[in-house]
Amino acid sequence: MAARPQVPLPETPQALTYFVAGMDCANCVAKVERMVGTLPGTEGVRTSFTRQTLTLELDEHQTSRATLEKNLKALGYTPSLLRPVRVATAPAHPAPDPAGQDHARPDPVDHEHAGHTHEVAPAGTPWYRTGQGRLVLSSGVLLLAAWLFGFTEPRFAAAGYVAATLLGVWPLARKAAASARLGDPFSINMLVSLAAIGAVAIGEAPEGAVVVFFFAVGELLEGVAAGKARAGIQALAALAPRTALLVEGAGTREVPADALQVGQTVQVNPGARVPADGTVLTGTSSLDDSPVTGESVPVVKSAGDTVFAGSINTDGTLTIQVDRAARDNTIARIIHLIEEAESRKAPTARFIDRFSRLYTPGVVLVSALVALIPPLAFGGAWHDWLYRGISLLLIGCPCALVLSVPASITSALSAGTRRGLLIKGGGALETIGSVRTVAFDKTGTLTAGKPTVTDVLSLGPDRAEVLRLAAAVESGSSHPLARAILQAAQASQVSVPAATDAQALPGKGAAATVEGRLLSVTSPRHAATLTSLDPEVSRAITAFEEQGRTAVVLLEGSAPLGIMAIRDEPRPDARAALARLQDLGVKTVMLTGDNARTGQAIARDLGLDVQAELLPEDKLRLIAALKAQGGVAMVGDGINDAPALVQADVGIAMGGGTDVALETADVALLQERVTGVADLIALSRATMGNIKVNIAFALGLKAIFLVTTLLGYTNLWMAILADTGATALVTANALRLLLWTGRAAPEPVAATPTPSTT
Repeated sequence: MAARPQVPLPETPQALTYFVAGMDCANCVAKVERMVGTLPGTEGVRTSFTRQTLTLELDEHQTSRATLEKNLKALGYTPSLLRPVRVATAPAHPAPDPAGQDHARPDPVDHEHAGHTHEVAPAGTPWYRTGQGRLVLSSGVLLLAAWLFGFTEPRFAAAGYVAATLLGVWPLARKAAASARLGDPFSINMLVSLAAIGAVAIGEAPEGAVVVFFFAVGELLEGVAAGKARAGIQALAALAPRTALLVEGAGTREVPADALQVGQTVQVNPGARVPADGTVLTGTSSLDDSPVTGESVPVVKSAGDTVFAGSINTDGTLTIQVDRAARDNTIARIIHLIEEAESRKAPTARFIDRFSRLYTPGVVLVSALVALIPPLAFGGAWHDWLYRGISLLLIGCPCALVLSVPASITSALSAGTRRGLLIKGGGALETIGSVRTVAFDKTGTLTAGKPTVTDVLSLGPDRAEVLRLAAAVESGSSHPLARAILQAAQASQVSVPAATDAQALPGKGAAATVEGRLLSVTSPRHAATLTSLDPEVSRAITAFEEQGRTAVVLLEGSAPLGIMAIRDEPRPDARAALARLQDLGVKTVMLTGDNARTGQAIARDLGLDVQAELLPEDKLRLIAALKAQGGVAMVGDGINDAPALVQADVGIAMGGGTDVALETADVALLQERVTGVADLIALSRATMGNIKVNIAFALGLKAIFLVTTLLGYTNLWMAILADTGATALVTANALRLLLWTGRAAPEPVAATPTPSTT
């Protein structure tokens, strides 16, 4: 038989993504990360608890793909390669498919090189058809049979208990041995294996059988509960429809939704889901955005409004221009950001991880001392003290402790996502609840972000010419004030010329070359640094600002051509949101680049402090000063807010903001409601309270059973029941967060007095 040809190894590291069947709990994720991180040639190791995936860059000259997969299988997981991609030609972390499927298939040669094909249980498989479910059922049947034989034939009963113990402990012992070989000798599986085998060795096979059965039940319950926590997030993947009606000429043609390209036009009929992120071209209809943003009330959308993939069109027919490809739509981005969030552990979670690495070896040492010292030093009965030492191994299992934080965090992230609160990590979720001050940008954050031009004051050219030139300068900007000028030009039916060399002037305005003229649209403050404004012009600007309007100046070089007054009304929920934050003990302040008079007019109406006429660097300075007085969160939506979002302890972006703000922030408010900030703080405090209760459950039960075991009042099966019971309590308590509605606010944190910034 001819020798099989060798597949050449790739010259550059490969970006690999695996589906890891069985990686369905926080401890599993940590175990996989630790193992893969110890292999030479691995970089960028990331796991997704939500999708049960492992992504990494692998240099196969140092560690082969087959070795990686063998190690995963040794730990008890089933890896299934989803996509090998060259690092040089594709990103290491491919964006998820909006429909929840990865349509790319592994290259046949690469898959053959991987040396495996795996059958993965589909989502929604009943628990009794999973591997863990079958283990629980089979060991339970053996345990029941042994118990029944105890009434008729004790010898068969003893054999049945031993068989039940060995059946249950075999997979645990294999995983424990694999973990030890791969650098983690003190695993939970090792503790349970030692306890069960020790019980058989000292003639306590019935209790050993009960130990492994309860442990298997605990792992099964943990997996089921983890699946419930993931379900809400995974359901996002199924929101986008699989097909779309592509408009071609006078008709439509059904095409796959993931084949839509930017710029194409689709038709969405009543009752159908929107197939892509886009802009309404024609038609008016109410859209149910609740599956995507959590917005409970349908929103009326018409020409010019943006829509999200997955939203439900309720009554009218719409034609929509596709603005984003399937892999970059809102649903895909939400899923991708949630996956990234899982790698950003909360400080409490990191502490528990470090603590458990020292805690487990300590448990083994204490158990050994309890089992050996009394018989050797004081003549104690070997059986009694070995029994107590084995019981301590079980009491010391850190299952509930390790689960206490990530279970709560995962449930809270899922609950937040359903309410339109996209939180990008456990660290942000933990921090937001302890902030003392929330700083808000004005335009598009506290205000609706839909300003209108109310006045045009000409300083030479007529009104239409001022609008025409200003609109040309702002034609490439997404800032709300720029959109207001463009809409005013459109309403006046003026023809907007093309602009070149356009650039944003953060905190100042915008500039461009129009018809060979260097024009800029800037704030009066910036205009005053370029030219001297006539007293009459200055008085007009002052009058606009005192009425709460924003004035902008059109300049050619340093010569003013006109002034435009723009009014942006506060969001309807802004006042209530700020009042709720004050009830929570959080101070609020508005940081705006707008002029002082306009800022103060808005601030008076809403009831908060204000700092106005700020450049981006000024916002950074003020954020740093506020941080020195306690935690601070920054809420914004524009390009000029991005540095402040990074500087703050927690950056919060409004969902309708720029991509820069959304990518920079730690949290995105998909509903675009200011009340979402108060919801975030309430959710964070509810989560931290939940975590504290979980840790108290985990450690409290162990402390009680530690004392009772040393005194001889509790036995092996009660010890494992304590561990399993603690795990069940922690899991059930964490799942309560899935029902969080945000209505009941936790007790507020006392706010530190902050000097007035008015």
